[in-house]
Amino acid sequence: MNMKNSVLSAILLLLIVQASGQELKTAGYKQKEIEVGVIEQLGDTIPLDLWFYNEENEQVTLRSLIDRPTIMCFVYFDCPNLCSPLMDGVADVVGKMDMTLGNEYKIITISFNTSDTPEKAREKKKNFVQRISKENQKGWIYLTGTQENISAITAAAGYKYTPQGLDFAHPSVIMVLSPAGKITRYLYGLTYLPFDVKMAIIEAQKGIARPTANRILEYCFAYNPASKTYTLQMTRIVGVITIFFLVLIMVILLVRRRKK
Repeated sequence: MNMKNSVLSAILLLLIVQASGQELKTAGYKQKEIEVGVIEQLGDTIPLDLWFYNEENEQVTLRSLIDRPTIMCFVYFDCPNLCSPLMDGVADVVGKMDMTLGNEYKIITISFNTSDTPEKAREKKKNFVQRISKENQKGWIYLTGTQENISAITAAAGYKYTPQGLDFAHPSVIMVLSPAGKITRYLYGLTYLPFDVKMAIIEAQKGIARPTANRILEYCFAYNPASKTYTLQMTRIVGVITIFFLVLIMVILLVRRRKK
């Protein structure tokens, strides 16, 4: 017995020493900051007092625009690769969702190229709102701005890009903001599933009234960080069904007892 305890103690001591050694190796080590990509800032609130020019050349603040769940994305208008497919993907998912743009949510596209102008923004917007009804097109806002404000908003969102000649290397991602400007979700890629975007908007609605059906969806589905999609919560659903049948059985038993 003593021998067994001694062996267990030795193994435990070895594990502690190994863990301590690993901590010493990593102590003071700072992860190299990425140049291009996304460092997620979930739960952070973007600086709402930053100002930009919309496609009508009007100076606006983010605070004046974000009054409901908002999809935000960064592009530059002369991008030869990712930006047009990204905006096309956003336009496509807007047309497929059973949620009304401008009423239940908004979209804000911000150019990170200071050479882009409101005139360019207006022309670019025309290309991607054709599948959206005219009364809802106002819900997709295109912004341009100064380097100071662009740097501030991209830093707050954890969005990293870098110049490459006349172009930029940058990630392809959309962010979903709450009505208070809090970052609640990142969705990556060039195409987006309507269900994933709808669930992200529903999550962002927290704190404001939302339909009961949306609350049920939010309960039954959860975001999976590994797959970057929403998955069915079978444990929750099975739990609810089990409780329902247990209550039903108890009610039936009580009714039978009373009849006797």
